[in-house]
Amino acid sequence: MDLAISDKVAFIAASSDGLGKAVALELANEGVSMVICGRDLEKLNKAAAEITRAGAKTVLPIQADLTKSKDRERLINETLEKFQRIDILITNSGGPPTGLFESIDPKEIPKAFEQLFISTTDLIRGFLPGMKTQHWGRIITITSQAVKQPVDNLILSNSIRASVVGLMKTLASELGQYNITVNNLMPGYTKTSRLENLIHTNPGFQEATSEIPLQRFAEPHEFASAVAFIASNKASYITGVSLPVDGGWIRST
Repeated sequence: MDLAISDKVAFIAASSDGLGKAVALELANEGVSMVICGRDLEKLNKAAAEITRAGAKTVLPIQADLTKSKDRERLINETLEKFQRIDILITNSGGPPTGLFESIDPKEIPKAFEQLFISTTDLIRGFLPGMKTQHWGRIITITSQAVKQPVDNLILSNSIRASVVGLMKTLASELGQYNITVNNLMPGYTKTSRLENLIHTNPGFQEATSEIPLQRFAEPHEFASAVAFIASNKASYITGVSLPVDGGWIRST
C-alpha cells in the first residue's frame, strides 16, 4: 500500500535500535526523509546507513541523550535548521528500571519522569508550531501495553507511561482544529533488547507467550507497520486513540 507520505519529514526518537529503528526503516520504505537519534554514535551511523538503503530520501543522524534537556534543545534546533519543519513526530525512549515499589530507589522516579514524560513534552513543544502553520501533522507516542494492563515488576513504566497517554488524549482535543492527529501506539512483547533484558531478569518471562492469543512475541516490523499507517493520510480520521499492537494480550475492551 502506498501511504502517500514520501513528501513528509519525520523525527523518530531513540531510533538507532529497537522499535525506533524498526519504525524508521518502515518509513524509509515509504520514501520519508527523517531525523534519527541515539546515544551511541557508531550504532547511530550504522542505523543511518541501513535506513538510507531502505529508501529514505534524506537521513540526518544526531547523537543525543533524550534524558538531557540540553541535548533535546540541540536536537530540535539542528532538526529545524536542516528541514525547517517536522511533519511526523514519533516519541520513544528506553524503559526505566524494573522492580517492585519498595525496591525502586526514590531518586529514579524523577529520572524516569524526565525520560518518559518531559522528553515527550519538549519534543512536541519544539515541533508543534510548524505543524500548526502548515495545518498538517502527526504526533505519535510509542508507549506500552502496560498503560492499559499493568505488567508486574514495571511500576515506573506502568505509572509514568500512563501519564503520557493522558497528555496525548488531551492534545488530540486541542490540536484537531489544526488537522494534527495525536495517537499512542502500545507495543506488546516485541523482540527487542528490552524484551531480552526482561527475560534475563525474570527467568519465567519466556513463558509469557502463553498469555498472548497469537502465541508468540511480535517482530519489530509488525509494530512499525502500524505506526506507519497511523502516520499516513490513510489514517486522517484517527486521533486520540491508544492502539494496542500486542497480539491480543490486553484482555479489557
